[in-house]
Amino acid sequence: MADVAKRAGVSSQTVSRVSNGNPGVVAATREQVLEAMRDLGYRPNSAARALRYGQFNTIGVILLNLSATGRSQTVGAISTHAAAEGYAITMIPIDVPTQDNVLGAFTRMGELAVDAVIVFIEVHLLDAGTVTLPPGVHVVVVDTDSGDRYRVVDTDQVGGARLAVRHLLDLGHDTVWHVAGPEESYASERRARAWRATLEEAGRRVPEPVRGDWSAASGYEAGLALAELPDCTAVFAANDQMALGLLRAFHERGRSVPEDVSVVGFDDVPDSAHFIPPLTTVHQDFTEVGRRSAVEALRQIRERTPATPGTDLVPTRLVVRESTGRAPKPTSR
Repeated sequence: MADVAKRAGVSSQTVSRVSNGNPGVVAATREQVLEAMRDLGYRPNSAARALRYGQFNTIGVILLNLSATGRSQTVGAISTHAAAEGYAITMIPIDVPTQDNVLGAFTRMGELAVDAVIVFIEVHLLDAGTVTLPPGVHVVVVDTDSGDRYRVVDTDQVGGARLAVRHLLDLGHDTVWHVAGPEESYASERRARAWRATLEEAGRRVPEPVRGDWSAASGYEAGLALAELPDCTAVFAANDQMALGLLRAFHERGRSVPEDVSVVGFDDVPDSAHFIPPLTTVHQDFTEVGRRSAVEALRQIRERTPATPGTDLVPTRLVVRESTGRAPKPTSR
């Protein structure tokens, strides 16, 4: 810094103001200092500034399964918004979702000097009694049922599932079968409960749900079983990949979609518009979830106050395509 000050013909204090972005420096002087920095290859020591000002300009991200549907879009939106605000992202992925691995990730994140952490973890792994961060580190949780303890940003899982079921009932189907995701998944259980509640409110029979694991293969197996049920004319799948498996199974068993059976998915992945037939599905705005998560983390950092627990729901919408149609007329005997 002293070398830069000497070369620019200013005080070390002026160099400090320029490196810290202080607006109270004359433009010509600022340019002199910046030119001297370039000539000498000087770069401000971010670690030293962080220690001095108590802020690291870094947001941590802890997540399970980066390859999960929409996850990369959400993380990309967090990164883009943070970068636009002058913040970097530090990410720690967790391969196996155990309490020990989650605790280890939080411990490592605490050692990496971050101002806030955005967490993509199921609620049963977020045990408030064991997961801790250093004082002053803010937390935002994505897609989980922990709004009573944390600030959460989530897709409106319930609203989306209700849209799917009501759409099928409005088309004249007596009831709607459901291919659910894994029991340990928060999103899966929210969608399943909303499916059940919507049928009950409409006074309709609630069939036994078929359990899948989010994969197209599990949807295919579910479809083979459902194709054997003559009264199954409408199915809500908890994600688009399982819906894809359903479409194949129904095709192989001679059940035409949507003439014989209607299918609705959830996610609106880019490929869903190109399934055969194009899939009716619930659209999730993964990018908006990421943006709101970053906005909330930055708000907590700048206001230097703990967040009020609660959930910020990002709306869903139904995208109607060609995989749903009017309920088939009962065949006469």
